[in-house]
Parts: sequence; structure tokens; C-alpha cells
Amino acid sequence: MIFFEVLRVAMDAIRANKLRSFLTMLGIVIGVGAVITMVALGEGAQRQVEQQIASLGTNVLTVRAGQGMFRGVRGGSSSRLTADDVEAVRNGAPALVQIAPEMQGQLQVQFGRNNANVRILGTTPNYAEVGNYTVALGRFFDESENQGRRRMAVLGGAVPAVLGTDPAELVGRSISIRNITFEVVGVLEEKGGQSWFNEDEQIFVPLQTAQFRLLGTDRVNQFKVVVESEAAIPIAMVQIEDVLRREHRLPLGRENDFFISDSAQFLQAAEETTQTFTMLLAGIAAVSLLVGGIGIMNIMLVSVTERTKEIGVRKALGATRSAVMLQFLFEATTLCVTGGILGVGFAYGAAEILSRSAGWTMAIAPEAIGLAVVFAAVVGVFFGIWPARRAARLDPIVALRYE
Repeated sequence: MIFFEVLRVAMDAIRANKLRSFLTMLGIVIGVGAVITMVALGEGAQRQVEQQIASLGTNVLTVRAGQGMFRGVRGGSSSRLTADDVEAVRNGAPALVQIAPEMQGQLQVQFGRNNANVRILGTTPNYAEVGNYTVALGRFFDESENQGRRRMAVLGGAVPAVLGTDPAELVGRSISIRNITFEVVGVLEEKGGQSWFNEDEQIFVPLQTAQFRLLGTDRVNQFKVVVESEAAIPIAMVQIEDVLRREHRLPLGRENDFFISDSAQFLQAAEETTQTFTMLLAGIAAVSLLVGGIGIMNIMLVSVTERTKEIGVRKALGATRSAVMLQFLFEATTLCVTGGILGVGFAYGAAEILSRSAGWTMAIAPEAIGLAVVFAAVVGVFFGIWPARRAARLDPIVALRYE
């Protein structure tokens, strides 16, 4: 009964000063809301990165040209990856299931009166499967068209908008790439931007066509390799490395002049980055929660001073030190927990606004909500102890004389 009586007195004290109680809670509301929102922003970014990496495939390797190192000195010119290297890897690495080279160039594209500078990617017909692309309209070019160096083009999902028309209007029509006419045979579904460029703003043409008609080179920028499973990735990487070192005639002791990377490495690096980013944002937001806690302590100290005579009366009537201390702890904790609950609602509202207005991916984790509310309660207890102890230690005779 004493416990509930103390709780009732604490609630009465809060209700007696509604505006002050609300303003006191406001710091906690903003602090908790900011922490949850920042964590949701970081969690959303991490999930988006994971989805993008997963869309590339977890059993896909990417081989890029690089610069060789010999005795700690980097070579003066970049190495080359050629179509012959691709064929050598295809024939010399049995762990591979598929391989798709990429020959890239930035060229002028024209359709009617509209023209734009678009990334052209020469590749093989299996690139749509390797890169996890889906054809929305039409089809992808086939191997006979690649071998015949046919002038066929498949547009990324954002290219029609760049050329100022609808996707359906382009399929079966002709576009001009570097003043060479190409027939549009398909349009891909949009995947969304990744890293520093938008994968949807590129045009795919047969590798042989790009090599002999558009770019005039046998150099490939990179090639993607699909292996049987994630478990086979280490074996495939060793096989690719052996083939390319032999093709590039690299002597023993000289570092590779190419890079082999897999999606797991990107995913791990991205997760570490987003986790650091999330912790940084949450730490910054937690400062506002700390400030809110200091505000609680300040108001409770003022409340103790204002209610000195009341405390003296209660102690003169038999209230124990523990009862008085518990009352003020209840007040501080109630303010913080209520502010924490309101802060959760504030976080949901802020997340919805940011998601709709800025297009950010927000993911509010249940554990973040629970942790924020528990932390708010801890803040209430921590910053309420001093005022509560001060109230409990008041001498009733001195308190009754206080004006």
C-alpha cells in the first residue's frame, strides 16, 4: 500500500505542473526520437546495400585490371585485360560456370532530335543472367548476333527517359551510336543506382560489335565470373589468378596486375561502413538525450526547493527517507519513460517524413525502440537520484521553517 501511495503522490505532483512537466519531457522526447531515427537511417542504408549486393549474386566474382607492384614500386602504366584473357580464363578455370566480359565506352547516342552522352557496354548474351537483369520489353541479343557483329542494342531502364521517349516507343526502332545505326531489341527493368553511377543509364551491345565497330579495341574493362557456389569461390579465385599470371607473364615475386573481388568482400566492407556510420549518428543523437536528462535533474532540483515545506510536513507526519526518495525517483522516471514513449512516436513520424520527402530507406528495429525506452528510464533514475537524495535528507524541522 505504501508503494501505491507514493506512486499516487508522484503522479499528483506531475499533474499539478502539466506545462512544466511537458517541457521537461520534451528533451527526452527529442533525444529518444533522434536516437531511433538515426539508427533507423543507418539500418535502412545497410539493408539497401545488402539488397544491392544480393542482386549481383553472392557467387559472382569481378576481375578488374590494375597496376602491378614489383619490390614495393607500382608500375608506371595500367595493365590490360583483353578478350584473349577472357577466353583463357574461360578455358583454363574449370570451377567457373559463366563468364561475361565488359567493354565500356562513353559515346554520343541520338534518337530523333534527342541526343545524350551514354555509357556503352559491350558484352556477351549471358550478361543479363550474370548481372541479374530482367528484360522488361523485347529481348536480349543472342550469340549469333554477337558472332555476326550485328548492330543490336538493349537499353537500360533509364535510357528511354534520357532520350526523351517511352520504352515501348523504342523497341524495334533505330538509334544512332557514334553515328552508327543500331536496332533496339529490348529494354531492361530498372535496378536503381549503385556506387558512383546508375546501372540503368547504359546501353548494352554485342561484344564483337563493340570491339570491331564502336570502340576499336580488344581491351575489356573487367569481366564477371559466376561460380558453382560460394564454397567454390576460393578455388575459382586461385584458378583465375594462375591463368592470368601465366597470360600476363608475371615472374615469381611480382604482384598481380589485376584485382579479383567477390560480393562478400563488398558486403563486409559495406556493413562495417554502415555500422560505423550508424554508431556515429546514434552517438550524436544520444547527446540530446543526455541533455534531456540534465534538464530532468535541473527541474527536479527546482521542484525539491519549491516543495521543501511539503517534504517537511510529510516527514513530520511519519514519511520515511526511503518513501520521500522513492517519490522523487518515481517522478523523474515517469517523466523520462513517458518522454521515451512519445519519442518513439516522434521517431516513426520523422522516419515516415524522411522516407517520403527525401526517398531514404528507413528501417526501425524493435530492439532500437526497446533500448531507447530502457535508456530513457535509466536516464530518469540516474539524474533523479541526486534530487531524490537531497529531498530525503532534508531535516523536517528546517524544512517546516522554510519559506
